[in-house]
Amino acid sequence: MVTDAKNPLGETTCGSLLQKLQEIWDEVGESDEQRDRMLLQLEQECLDVYKRKVELAAKSRAQLLQALSDGRVELSTLQSALGEKNSVGFPEKTSGTIKEQLAAIAPALEQLWKQKEERVTQFADVQSQIQKICGEIAGNLSLGETPAVDESDLSLKKLDEYQSQLQDLQKEKSDRLQQVLEYVSTVHDLCAVLGIDFYSTVTEVHPSLNDSTGVQSKSISNDTLSRLDQTVLALEEDKKQRLHKLQESAAQLIDLWNLMDTPEEERKLFDHVTCNISASVDEVTVPGALAADLIEQTEVEVERLDQLKASRMKEIAFKKQGELEEIFARAHIEIDTEAARGKIMELIDSGSVEPTELLADMDDQIAKAKDEALSRKDILDKVEKWMSACEEESWLEDYNRDENRYNASRGAHLNLKRAEKARILVNKIPALVDSLVAKTRVWEEERGISFTYDGVPLLAMLDEYAMLRQEREEEKRRLRDQKKIQELQHTDQESVFGSKPSPSPRPVGTKKVVGPRANGGPNGTPRRLSLNAHQNGRSAVKDAKRDPRPVAPLNYVELSKEDAASHVSGTGSGSDLIPASP
Repeated sequence: MVTDAKNPLGETTCGSLLQKLQEIWDEVGESDEQRDRMLLQLEQECLDVYKRKVELAAKSRAQLLQALSDGRVELSTLQSALGEKNSVGFPEKTSGTIKEQLAAIAPALEQLWKQKEERVTQFADVQSQIQKICGEIAGNLSLGETPAVDESDLSLKKLDEYQSQLQDLQKEKSDRLQQVLEYVSTVHDLCAVLGIDFYSTVTEVHPSLNDSTGVQSKSISNDTLSRLDQTVLALEEDKKQRLHKLQESAAQLIDLWNLMDTPEEERKLFDHVTCNISASVDEVTVPGALAADLIEQTEVEVERLDQLKASRMKEIAFKKQGELEEIFARAHIEIDTEAARGKIMELIDSGSVEPTELLADMDDQIAKAKDEALSRKDILDKVEKWMSACEEESWLEDYNRDENRYNASRGAHLNLKRAEKARILVNKIPALVDSLVAKTRVWEEERGISFTYDGVPLLAMLDEYAMLRQEREEEKRRLRDQKKIQELQHTDQESVFGSKPSPSPRPVGTKKVVGPRANGGPNGTPRRLSLNAHQNGRSAVKDAKRDPRPVAPLNYVELSKEDAASHVSGTGSGSDLIPASP
């Protein structure tokens, strides 16, 4: 039974209610059975209420235990995922009420959840950047879906791995971007030199490479790098071919200029072309230096000069022929100039040979002629000395024949000094001739041909000179012997008949003016081999070629004969005798 207890506060309690119920039953007059039954029912209802409360309490306890278990599992899972198993500050308390235990792990769970959210954000950010860079490298610039974060492993070690991967990708991206920029810069320089539109060229590779489009990020994909590399190789090959073509045109241009004596003003118009004639591919960096229109302009100029050269071919060929003849003339090599010029005219008129081939052949002839002249120079220098000595020898003969050479006339002392030098020079002639003969023979043996001087074999000229010199010496000895006989006869006549006045001496011949010979020297006329006062050596030697008989020099032999005749036909006085050479 429920006890009837008074609440000290005066509140309604179970006892007061039961007392109130009994008072009511008393007034109503309920029977005891009825009262017992109602009390039993009331007790049963109270029991049911307690049971429900106990069940609810048990259920609540079970839920709290499950929550505690779940919390511990979650705590362990978070610690494992975050790699914080031994983190300081996490509860290790396993005693106390359930609520106390839940209250103990709640802050740790909250902290771990917050840390997990931050870690997931970090992973998502790193993975997004990795995905973006990988897409750029693969050539897929669309971002796509955000990468899913594996929440089972959010440890710092895993995050460091992702960050390390991201750093490697960022470095690779930087290297690729630098490589792309270098390629773009190279393409820009090549396009500038070749005169090609840079923007259209890089746009064909990838639109992002064109700065004018406003695209911030440039493609760094393998395909873009490969296409850039191919573009650079193609442009470099184009540059190489254009430079080769330009250098060929420039070389032709210079040859044509030199051929036609183009003035410097016209040449300066193509200085920007000819300055690269010997440049390498890497040395050509001036914008527009290999532009297509510039090469075309150069080729047009070469074609124009070629046409002009064809019209001036005869003039150019004869100019080269004149140069060739001048070389031969200086080297004293005799050629048939008329035949050579006629052959050139015939070749040009017939068109049987290309003008360039003809000029190239003439250039070869000029080069060979220069070599030939160089090989003859040493001998020709000695021939020149020999001829000069011969001229001095001839002058000395004339000087010795002059009866008034010792008179105190104007310039006599100069002629006397010249005579002294001439005698020294004449004495060197034999050694000079011997040296000249030796050198000439060596030259002929080396080349297997005869050394000619103006068409005459030099050895023949030297042999003829030696023969004439010997004849002259013999003639001098004969005249000296004849003079001695005449002097002896004159002495005998004076001893028999006595001395008689000598008639006035008659001149031996026309008196010659003492001075330089007319066939060479200061007058500037060409010097030739001359042993005669009346003819030059070349004509004398050529006459000797026509007539195999030796020709005696007139200035030595004939004058001597004239003097001898005067001695025989004269009165026999000593005044008619030719004075002996000092």
